[in-house]
Amino acid sequence: MSTYLPTIKQLQYLVALHEHGHFGRAAEASFVSQSTLSAGIRELETLLGVTLVERSRRVVRFTPLGEQVVAKAHRLLREAEELSDLVQASGKPLSGELRMSVIPTIAPFMLPRILPRLRKERPNLKLLLREETSHDAVESLHHGRVDCVLLALPFATGEVEMEHIADDRLFVAFPQNDPRDPPAIVPPNMIDEGRLLLLEDGHCLREHSLAACNRPELRASATMIGTSLHTLVQMVDNGLGLTMLPEMALEAGILSGTSVVARPLKSASATREIALIWRKNSPRSDEFSLLAEELRAG
Repeated sequence: MSTYLPTIKQLQYLVALHEHGHFGRAAEASFVSQSTLSAGIRELETLLGVTLVERSRRVVRFTPLGEQVVAKAHRLLREAEELSDLVQASGKPLSGELRMSVIPTIAPFMLPRILPRLRKERPNLKLLLREETSHDAVESLHHGRVDCVLLALPFATGEVEMEHIADDRLFVAFPQNDPRDPPAIVPPNMIDEGRLLLLEDGHCLREHSLAACNRPELRASATMIGTSLHTLVQMVDNGLGLTMLPEMALEAGILSGTSVVARPLKSASATREIALIWRKNSPRSDEFSLLAEELRAG
């Protein structure tokens, strides 16, 4: 029977390599040099007496056993995170390190309003922020890379606990002097096929917008090119089409310096729910609920 046990750091290196598929990017994400990460994985393979990763100049490929080890490593790392959370939860609430992912259609509009007050009122809290699309943020949560996620629902999150933060209405943004003269509330049938500009795949706002319009033909004809809401606003301002914007972006001044006109969408589902989610049965559930209260107060 082998007496060797992999270290947490070695498993973290292995999982990072599996996630990024590249030694350089995995090392960067792990905040170590590429040689350190590579040596850690080689040491793990040597001491286990197996090959986990097939290396070539262009491709990093995990062996079947390597895939099994990575799956187990994810579970072990999450258990280690929960052990740390248990200790953290026994201390002062909202103190120490807390890692939170925030989606790009929330982060630049909500966080600048909330963070200054949070820093002032919770000086012992070290909030580490990570901006990711909804899909990547949920993956980070379940793999233990972050402790909680601020995102918009509906979205498939898996087994999580959550707290409601706010409701956020959707608006239709038109270019200046649009010949249709947008009414106070815009019906979905006023959105032209082929002129709707949306965020690219991976952003939940794209799905929220299409669902709110409830027009299947828009899904096929909408242009999915925007990497940020600010980019979409500039495109609308230059007469290239129209887009959908959340109310929080409007309140944060995203239309400042433009001639874009925004009107609320007339739809029963023209609202997304802003929520804070975390892993089910986390020892820090009470702390996350307290963080949700802080976010609502902002």
